[in-house]
Amino acid sequence: MSCPTTPTLQRASLLWDFLSAGRSHQPCDVLVVCGSYDLRVVDHAVGLLQRGVAPRMLISGNTGNWTRDLWSKPEAEVFAERALQLGISQQQLLLEPRAGNFAENLAFSRALCPDARSVTFVTKPNSIRRVMQTQPVQWPGISCSVDAPDFAFPWGVSNMVGVFGLIEEMVGDIHRLLRYPRLGFQQALQIPPVVLQAWQQLIAQGYNRHLLRGSALDDLPAHLAI
Repeated sequence: MSCPTTPTLQRASLLWDFLSAGRSHQPCDVLVVCGSYDLRVVDHAVGLLQRGVAPRMLISGNTGNWTRDLWSKPEAEVFAERALQLGISQQQLLLEPRAGNFAENLAFSRALCPDARSVTFVTKPNSIRRVMQTQPVQWPGISCSVDAPDFAFPWGVSNMVGVFGLIEEMVGDIHRLLRYPRLGFQQALQIPPVVLQAWQQLIAQGYNRHLLRGSALDDLPAHLAI
């Protein structure tokens, strides 16, 4: 298929490529699966478990912006049902059904697996960078990697949120990467100017529903702020 050609999709593709970079996995003590609206995340984690990447998986997540209106139970429970359907045994599963964000996904999972020394986190592609930056703060001292199912933007986007819903989410992801280090939730990350410019342009187009409170432009590096 051809690459996105509209200005909106071109800008969103810049965010996608940045946010989804660094996908990998390693042999580890436990897979930590971050819940979401996309069941392909747990499908991918099950595949890793069945290939022997880890002996067990911990699924973390309550409900969030999308799933509170999608499911009547926590993401961890929905993902666990899917994992069991795909052949994972109950003995290989741990559930953490309270977390409402990535900081809690990692902190609560750490509390359940205090002896883990190596972890592969499994999440949505556009969440890879956020999990990477959260890990040093919320679960330091481990060897870790972050993996995700392999699909492309925009053709592989979940029909639970659609392309425009995912653009909204990615605009919010960039905002959190900018602001959360100041709040102590995650480690700071240098975001390329071309990505920040695309982010600003998408906000100007009206993709602002997942921004944090306050002006997004207040979080820009000084030399890029308007």
